[in-house]
Amino acid sequence: MTPLTARRVGAVLGTALTLLFTLASPAAAHGADAPDATNYRTVITGTPDLPGLEVITIEAGARLQLTNHSGKPVEVLGYSNEPYLEVRPDGVYENIHSPATYLNITIAHVDPPAHADPTVPPEWRKVSDEPVYRWHDQRAIWTEPAEPPAVAAAPDQPHRIREWTVPMRTEVTPLQVTGVLDWVPPPNPTTWWIAAVAGALAVALLGLVRGRPRAITVVLAAAAIAAGVLALAYAVGRELDAGNHTLGPILLELLTVQLWAVVSALAAIAAGAYSLSRRAAGDFALALGAAAVGLFAGMVNAAVFHRSIAPIPWGDTTARVVVATVIALGVGVAAAGMLRLRGTTSGSAADPSDGTVPTDVSPPAAGTTPAAPA
Repeated sequence: MTPLTARRVGAVLGTALTLLFTLASPAAAHGADAPDATNYRTVITGTPDLPGLEVITIEAGARLQLTNHSGKPVEVLGYSNEPYLEVRPDGVYENIHSPATYLNITIAHVDPPAHADPTVPPEWRKVSDEPVYRWHDQRAIWTEPAEPPAVAAAPDQPHRIREWTVPMRTEVTPLQVTGVLDWVPPPNPTTWWIAAVAGALAVALLGLVRGRPRAITVVLAAAAIAAGVLALAYAVGRELDAGNHTLGPILLELLTVQLWAVVSALAAIAAGAYSLSRRAAGDFALALGAAAVGLFAGMVNAAVFHRSIAPIPWGDTTARVVVATVIALGVGVAAAGMLRLRGTTSGSAADPSDGTVPTDVSPPAAGTTPAAPA
């Protein structure tokens, strides 16, 4: 491998790995509240018969979302039947003395402050101007670090963990949301990892074709663009599953919570388009952009291979197919791009139709005369 090749390949790997390790902590922190996948399925079985009131599960069941357009105030009760939330026509109010106000912020355990006493009269604090609220209700999810005893004894079997109820009221009328929490056995991850690795190897082999033919460049560019498009689609799916259904909130979350997945997807699309423009550095762009999407939109979502419930609204198998394809195309194109970089700097001829020239052509030695054409 020539020094130029080593620098280019090192730049691709170094950039991708540096970003991966730098961003690992923020990604994990986000995953605590919106899990990348889970084996617990939360299903709502009954909602109040109040026109304009809607309660749904979001984020693979990790949170409940209540939307109140009934024109009446709806109060959600906490774990000691104390007033916890009041969703009024003008917005949402939390009772600062309810322990649920603090316990429901995150799935992770928190200790409520000393003033969180359910026996104290409510003191309301406005937290939203819209009559919509989302919270982690511990009655509807599993929050313990250890699995339930029945699951620990037979993890390959489905289990009903509990039936749950969230009590509510509007004025003096009692209401309730009911549901079930089930354990769903996880899939066999080996099948999905084999598919992803096999696909990546198949794409990577295209980098061994000598001469860098234009047709192979087009295939690799198309694969990088496809990986980017699928990654964007998966990111949008996660936002739809999180209860965002209009353009503004979706874009806001894509550019904040899912920024790096979106950036890597756009980088792969841009790299594919750049490569198609017959640029000499197209292979380097492909390698870097594809490596980014394979890592930050593929590998970071690989929990769906190991968990049964995926955080997108299009089905769990669809989620696994999309993530496996993003990994296969991203890693495969990155490897192929690096192999082609090695080929163009180690003496192999370039295909003139690709719009590039060999990078290792040396000028004639001093005192010699170039040979005349035959």
